[in-house]
Amino acid sequence: MDQVTALALIGAAAIGMVATLVILRHDRQAAETSVHESPFAASTEGEKRCPECGMGNLWTETTCSACGAELPGG
Repeated sequence: MDQVTALALIGAAAIGMVATLVILRHDRQAAETSVHESPFAASTEGEKRCPECGMGNLWTETTCSACGAELPGG
């Protein structure tokens, strides 16, 4: 193997290591700043949000199941 090929391989390895470190740092920062959200989706279709506590209630309810406040449109 000649000297140019060896330098090219060393350069490629250095770029790969720097890229890996950048990706790991980005993932760590994203994990630290994320609000601990559930990985599962939750549908709010057919629900009314309570204006007092924010609880989701069935659209047929007239009062909030959590705090008892009057729901809009009810």
